Amino acid sequence: MSALAADIPTATFVEVTEVWVPKDGRLVWSSGNYGALDDFAAASEKQSFAKGEGLPGKAWEEARPVVLKGFDGSYFLRAEAARKAGLTSAVAMPIFAGSDLKAVVVVLCADDAVRTGAIEVWHEEAGVLMLDDGYYGAARHFEWVSQHTHFPRGQGLPGGVWAANAPMLMRDLGSGYRFIRADSAGKAGLTTGLGLPIAVPGGKTFVLTLLSARGTPIAHRFELWKTRSAGPDGAKEAVLTDGICQRQGPLWDDETETTVAAWQGPIGQVLGSGIPLVKFDSAAQTAGYASMVAVPIYRDGAVAHIVAWYY
Repeated sequence: MSALAADIPTATFVEVTEVWVPKDGRLVWSSGNYGALDDFAAASEKQSFAKGEGLPGKAWEEARPVVLKGFDGSYFLRAEAARKAGLTSAVAMPIFAGSDLKAVVVVLCADDAVRTGAIEVWHEEAGVLMLDDGYYGAARHFEWVSQHTHFPRGQGLPGGVWAANAPMLMRDLGSGYRFIRADSAGKAGLTTGLGLPIAVPGGKTFVLTLLSARGTPIAHRFELWKTRSAGPDGAKEAVLTDGICQRQGPLWDDETETTVAAWQGPIGQVLGSGIPLVKFDSAAQTAGYASMVAVPIYRDGAVAHIVAWYY
């Protein structure tokens, strides 16, 4: 193991990430990373969901992100397999192009005394963003603060995403003046925030935030890409607009532009297909990481941004 790899914590806040896509009226497995949870992977890959069935089906039917903090006695169809794998909670994020469902991304977490982070869903109500629900692991005080916080348009990470209608990265959460909950974030050890606008039919406003702690991070590397036309033939490309890596620091600068064409590498595959991708290959690593997640962000029915994280 290299010195750089040794510097990266092995435990992450998220245990499993998977992508479900519609096929013949049901959601079927498309890609996923299950780490060492082989039995749960086997149970998942052969599963499918009708609209309204299970967690992916519920996110599809309700056309909104859904947080599920406990599986026992719930609508989660893989509860027994999840219990055996030590998984305790999940968040489902539907990806819509206009009214057309492209996929549902599901992340699953395990609960313990030290695992800290946050996956939050915010919704607009009476002109401000209110917490719809969230999973915080051991960050109980930060959870309480979040439940009692709201964001006008343009304020904090959720409000900034709302105003820009674009994904945002926010650094130094515990000391940054732009992060409204900085004091409680610092006490919880939260360092990096990623905010995503979630486009859903009907024009409702939802923002998903992923808040990462140094000891049990959401991911070790984050990237934001923006799509643009690449020539007179109407071809699209994605340009890296922001990024941060624990071992490399900032990934973007004004001097060197990084672009990918449609179908070029994992980011290009998401650009070309419009479908989220979870890539897991510990032998042939992607950018030096065993796994990555890349999610398209739609605006007006087209891919406007791609968000990627690596672990």
